[in-house]
Amino acid sequence: MRSASAEARTADEICEGTMTTHALPPVVDAATWEQRLAALRAREKAATRELDAIAAERRRLPMVEMPDYILEGEDGPVRLADVFEDRRQLIVYNHMWSDGKEWQCPGCTGFTSQFTRLEFLDNYDARFVVVTQGPIDEALAYKRRVGNRMPWYSTANSPFGADVGAPPDAGFAVNVFLRDGDTVHRTWHTDGRGTEQLSHTFALIDLLPYGRQEEWQDSPDGWPQSPTYTRWSTSKDIATLYGPTHHDA
Repeated sequence: MRSASAEARTADEICEGTMTTHALPPVVDAATWEQRLAALRAREKAATRELDAIAAERRRLPMVEMPDYILEGEDGPVRLADVFEDRRQLIVYNHMWSDGKEWQCPGCTGFTSQFTRLEFLDNYDARFVVVTQGPIDEALAYKRRVGNRMPWYSTANSPFGADVGAPPDAGFAVNVFLRDGDTVHRTWHTDGRGTEQLSHTFALIDLLPYGRQEEWQDSPDGWPQSPTYTRWSTSKDIATLYGPTHHDA
């Protein structure tokens, strides 16, 4: 989800974004504030209704039948149909992987670290897993190193990753599948910023007056802004917070 060079940026670089001493919203009376808030809320509600319409269209998408892929799991080879574990619906996050790297993609590592309680999906006959191009032993070791709680599978010996938009040494993706008996169908796919809708981190940060504080964003003059990615946690940061040393303490 971001480059290795971004991973290497230091905390000092994060602070390079300029911020004036008057980086504050204007102060107005309560009635004016309520009026401006109401106008913004109208746009927010319209966006919510549009997202509802998009979700309705997603439920009407056709699907495509998938081959009988074999992935590698913690207990050995597993058919894609069995990754569902008797559920009918499956969400797959394709985690970027670079062979031989101690710390994998910080964006993917941070994104998947959010999902620690997924049991609610049982009520929807669904499961959410990570699939990566890394060899299964290395993938599981990395999972433990960063304290990830999701089930992981490897597609290192299968064309599955390449076939669903996440080939070796390339990007990340989200794919959704529906199982009909032993037959698996692909129903949805996204990548890039399309994955943001699954994250609570950006949703919370975007509520803040200063937002993500990244240079590409449209912010008032004087607002704090830094190069993209520099405020994101590194993979090593995440391991420090959630990895085995933290949990054993």
